[in-house]
Amino acid sequence: MKKAKIADLKNNLSRYLDHVRGGQSVLVLDRDQPVAQIVPLRQSDRSTMENESRLTRLERKGFIRRGSGGLPAWLGKRKPPRLRGSVLGDLLKEREVGW
Repeated sequence: MKKAKIADLKNNLSRYLDHVRGGQSVLVLDRDQPVAQIVPLRQSDRSTMENESRLTRLERKGFIRRGSGGLPAWLGKRKPPRLRGSVLGDLLKEREVGW
């Protein structure tokens, strides 16, 4: 773990961020007292943030509209209709009749 004083961090921020991108961390010091730690994001956090920013950009352009809630209550309670017969049987009957 690298240590950096605030003035050094301000002057060389790109260099320290490259260090963090490489998977390392940086301890920020204020008058030799630790005040913060810069650590790399986990991959799942990074992809979540990228997806969120992409959705926000598409929403701003008017390409998508995000939903305001979950599924309606009635949707989860209904059972799908039960089909009678089989698709293959119906297809064979249709071929015999010559539709």
